[in-house]
Amino acid sequence: MLSLGLASPSASSPVVAREVLLRRNYGGNPFLYCLRQGKVGRWACGHTLRIASASKTTSKGISCSQISAAITGVSFDQTLQDGLPKGAMWSVHKFGGTCMGTAQRIQSVADISLGDPSERKLIIVSAMSKVTDMLYDLLFKAQSRDDSYMSALDGVFEKHMLTAKELLTGDDLATFLSHLHSDISNLKAMLRAIYIAGHATESFSDFVVGHGELWSAQMLTYVIKKSGRPCTWMDARDVLVVNPTSSNQVDPDFEESEKRLKKWFSQHSAATVVATGFIASTPQNIPTTLKRDGSDFSAAIFGSLVKASQVTIWTDVDGVYSADPRKVSEAVILRTLSYQEAWEMSYFGANVLHPRTIIPVMKYNIPILIRNIFNLSAPGTIICQQPPDENLNGQSLKAVVKAFATIDNLALVNVEGTGMAGVPGTASAIFGAVKAVGANVIMISQASSEHSVCFAVPEKEVAAVSEALQTRFREALVAGRLSKVEVIPNCSILAAVGQKMASTPGVSATLFDAIAKANINVRAIAQGCSEYNITLVLKQEDCVRGLRAVHSRFYLSKTTLAMGIIGPGLIGATLLNQLKDQAAALKEKFNIDLRVMGITGSKKMILSDTGIDGIDLSQWKEIMGEKAEAADLNKFVKVVHENHFFPNTVLVDCTADSNIANHYYDWLRKGIHVITPNKKANSGPLDPYLKLRALQRQSYTHYFYEATVGAGLPIISTLRGLLETGDKILRIEGIFSGTLSYIFNNFIQSRAFSDVVAEAKQAGYTEPDPRDDLSGTDVARKVIILARECGLKLELSDIPVRSLVPEPLRASSSADEFMQQLPNFDGELAKELNDADSSGEVLRYVGVVDVIDQNGVVELRRYKKDHPFSQLSGSDNIIAFTTTRYKDQPLIVRGPGAGAEVTAGGVFSDILRLASYLGAPS
Repeated sequence: MLSLGLASPSASSPVVAREVLLRRNYGGNPFLYCLRQGKVGRWACGHTLRIASASKTTSKGISCSQISAAITGVSFDQTLQDGLPKGAMWSVHKFGGTCMGTAQRIQSVADISLGDPSERKLIIVSAMSKVTDMLYDLLFKAQSRDDSYMSALDGVFEKHMLTAKELLTGDDLATFLSHLHSDISNLKAMLRAIYIAGHATESFSDFVVGHGELWSAQMLTYVIKKSGRPCTWMDARDVLVVNPTSSNQVDPDFEESEKRLKKWFSQHSAATVVATGFIASTPQNIPTTLKRDGSDFSAAIFGSLVKASQVTIWTDVDGVYSADPRKVSEAVILRTLSYQEAWEMSYFGANVLHPRTIIPVMKYNIPILIRNIFNLSAPGTIICQQPPDENLNGQSLKAVVKAFATIDNLALVNVEGTGMAGVPGTASAIFGAVKAVGANVIMISQASSEHSVCFAVPEKEVAAVSEALQTRFREALVAGRLSKVEVIPNCSILAAVGQKMASTPGVSATLFDAIAKANINVRAIAQGCSEYNITLVLKQEDCVRGLRAVHSRFYLSKTTLAMGIIGPGLIGATLLNQLKDQAAALKEKFNIDLRVMGITGSKKMILSDTGIDGIDLSQWKEIMGEKAEAADLNKFVKVVHENHFFPNTVLVDCTADSNIANHYYDWLRKGIHVITPNKKANSGPLDPYLKLRALQRQSYTHYFYEATVGAGLPIISTLRGLLETGDKILRIEGIFSGTLSYIFNNFIQSRAFSDVVAEAKQAGYTEPDPRDDLSGTDVARKVIILARECGLKLELSDIPVRSLVPEPLRASSSADEFMQQLPNFDGELAKELNDADSSGEVLRYVGVVDVIDQNGVVELRRYKKDHPFSQLSGSDNIIAFTTTRYKDQPLIVRGPGAGAEVTAGGVFSDILRLASYLGAPS
């Protein structure tokens, strides 16, 4: 963007169609400045400013009776009309109750106001924090004939008296306290009348509750005047005129308000004006209010009346967030919002602005800046007419969906029936009945078949709505033209908002995919033709999880997994160490955020006490030793899964416990992902296995178990890849046990079988009781897992297994006794080894899946010395897939198939695969 300096023209040289673009950094945001009468006025949003004409010049620069400034999509006159100054010399600031809460904060407001270099300032203030509530409470007590209203009013007086004494001195303090005493006396008289009548009219109530703004405006005016700056205060009831349209809404009368503002300015000349927010008058000069949170609305109305350069809303947050930061910890501050986006967000309950604040400023494209009075370094959020291809700081707007908002405590009402189709006036009758009971319809959805209409209303209003509809359509329900009027309670709305959603393909698909992958059901959907908003109705219990899921997918592209680790033994502990080492890199490079929220063993467990950050994996062992509680699997799962800070939960079962495996079905049904090296579920009874797999395939909940066969080797994924691409499996044959691979790789002529087993046990390759390995049961489980992956419906008992545990030793009382007796049975295997060796072969303990004959076997086989199975070393596994594609030369997968590191690595790989399925970069 070009920056031009402006030389002072001579008095005789006219300036015609000069384009000037000046930039200045104000409050952390760039603003555009325009020249007006030799002074600098300012404009925001990065629009190009054109000074279209100037009739006269002076030595100071351009001067004219009227400058027409054309800004992209904007035109307005900066003039002094009949004594009412208008235009870019004005800045409007609004300070809420929190900003005015104490004497120190009022002083801060004064300092900020004095620091604004604008030629004219209009400062709108709310009552001190909690004062409006205190005044409403006075009314309630007086109407209820509760004598304590008098002492409550004394409390209001004392609050303002003490604040004034901290801020003011001398005549200013005396004058303010005199006015305060007078107002309190009037309020006492009015409240006494209300107490006697037991009732207060709306105008009486509005008069009472508007006093907080009067007092805060007066105090701030005196504080500003102490600095020597001329300042006056304005009772907005003398200027703002509104027409009440309902019990909670008013419409400004801009024409009459402008007339009164013009009159006010003819009597007051100060360049700094402090005005009361929230309060106004009716056309009959009866005091009224702009209703709850109306001070924002006041600021927008005043900004519109004076055609200000900007309206700044000072609050206690750094700006507008992409989602409620109390619900989404990763929510970020938005630098810019369009008027339409802010409108949508405010409607859906986001803490942005009073919902009607945007209307007055949109007419003149006056930007609204949201700033934090407690963090002046934060640039805030600017709301303006969004340029089509750029935002305020010149960066492209990457997020198609700008932000998300939610509304809780809703009920969905569904009116359904075949008799509705094609019948004119049905919708009118439905919503006429709703209007008659004064209910607020939040959202409407109707199928194109006209068979049903559903809409959302606040839950507190749904009983009256249901009764009204039942009454209105009693005849149609009896006749069967309507089948039902159904109420679905405990609902919430989740709204996605973004101006760039319009005409962008795939927004809805991505939104619903994120919701589905969080295992959340959508009850109703609505989208306007503007495409700025997509609204979903969810169960209230799912709303926060859904909010986090879609925010993660759209805004941050970050996949956060809440993890529960079951079984911190050898494999589990190794996995935790791997997670600790890689977590930071995964988050930085791939936007994968893994947070362990709980660790449980069979006797004790620990749970994250932060609710967000998870367990510190660098100290989990120490925490387990110091802060562990008794293990309770149900509590463990509940805490890990129902932590609503995260949309996705995964439980990692690192045990070999069949009781744990029996819980997988229930966990998956609840939307909890499961990852495990535990073979018990997939090799257990067939019917539960089939039920588990059917559930997995029908949902977006994932069940990964790569490490159940071959530890970290890609056995399951290779098999699935072959099947999914249409290959036909003929046979799978492999050495699946790292222990037995080591034993037979080292079982040669010069060695006894028992010596090799003892060596393997000493090296840690076997289970504590080597019979667990030598029995062949573990290999049989892997065979049955692979057979079932191929579609064979086999039970574990269908697999013949050659046990290497001699029959007399199977009942040995201990592992030590078994090892002592094993040498007595070396002879049989020594003979088999000699026979194989004499034939140029070796012995290998293998598992086989024969898909053609639909069976499996685990046995000791002989292979030629040039066979791939004969050339293993250490504890490697090797698996050969014979398929229609790989018939003559089987597909071989070989590598380490045992050990905590590789098994934990296989589990870790499944965790990352889950993250990619849920939206992380693949």
